[in-house]
Amino acid sequence: MEGRRVIGWAARDESGHLSPYSFTLRKTGPEDVVLKVLYCGVDHTDLHQMRSEISPINYPLVPGHEVVGEVVEMGSEVNKFKLGNKVGVGCIISSCGKCLACKSNSEQYCSERILTYAGIYKDGTPTQGGFSSAMVVHQKFVVKIPEKLALEQAAPLLCAGVTAYSPLKQFYNPDKAIKAGILGLGGVGHLAVLIAKAMGHHVTVISSSEKKKVEALEHFGADAFLVSANAAEMEGAASSLDYILDTIPALHPLEPYISLLKVGGKLIFVGVATKPLHFNTGDLLLGKKTLSGSFIGSMEETQETLDFWAEKGLTSMIEVVKMDYINKAFERMERNDVRYRFVLDVAGSNLE
Repeated sequence: MEGRRVIGWAARDESGHLSPYSFTLRKTGPEDVVLKVLYCGVDHTDLHQMRSEISPINYPLVPGHEVVGEVVEMGSEVNKFKLGNKVGVGCIISSCGKCLACKSNSEQYCSERILTYAGIYKDGTPTQGGFSSAMVVHQKFVVKIPEKLALEQAAPLLCAGVTAYSPLKQFYNPDKAIKAGILGLGGVGHLAVLIAKAMGHHVTVISSSEKKKVEALEHFGADAFLVSANAAEMEGAASSLDYILDTIPALHPLEPYISLLKVGGKLIFVGVATKPLHFNTGDLLLGKKTLSGSFIGSMEETQETLDFWAEKGLTSMIEVVKMDYINKAFERMERNDVRYRFVLDVAGSNLE
């Protein structure tokens, strides 16, 4: 099966400006699924990648790794899906399948993982993301969208949602009272609040100002709101949290947040800061505290996230936009002017 010609929106240089781009998908293999892209979430990582801020980029680059689509073609050995199925693709589209990480359902940590975009596939073709009319992906890296989950709601779960779900899963214990902190109330943060609450945790949102206090408490059901710039509030909350999920994708101090952890507490990074973060080892030693990181989630966890969301009847706060608005959307994202995740209506857009 020869690769098909598709239209996407690509960045041509480090300015990150997106415009229409025609390219050819790789050939469809026996275990590949071809999907018509319906929706795609817009992630802060897209902005970093488009500007070559994480690693050197070979342009043109079509971003997008929160992809919801419809199966329109399948290889001869595909057995997980049928034509017409609604499916999702997240941040990775391949791994070696042989290493310890792959064999333990943690393929996102495989050293040979291939990213949905900004990568090179096994046949030498550059990988391009979901800001395009279609994609071809191996069936192992495609998940099913539950029938009762709205497709536009599913998109942010494929990166932001599983990024929160994967590290929070370790604290999912209905028999134990867990006090959680969510640092940052953006795309990942607001989903983390919803997931943590659905897991039964007592949730404190930590933010730099009170701008999002009403939404955190009333819309997302957080139990408390802490302003990090308020020294009295921070002191009053010292040593109170079992864990903090740090979703901030920028340079920020760590000491104020480490002080909020109980003895044995964990500060878990899921936001990609483009500059080094600093901390005092004494703050960890004297409280048996841990700093750790978590990278998206496995394919198994991605499916779990979608099923959990549907089972609990959760709803994220999104703004659906057309492709011709995407550059404006990124401008607004930089200003933190989005509540709380942009989702592209790809199928409903004129991509030409």
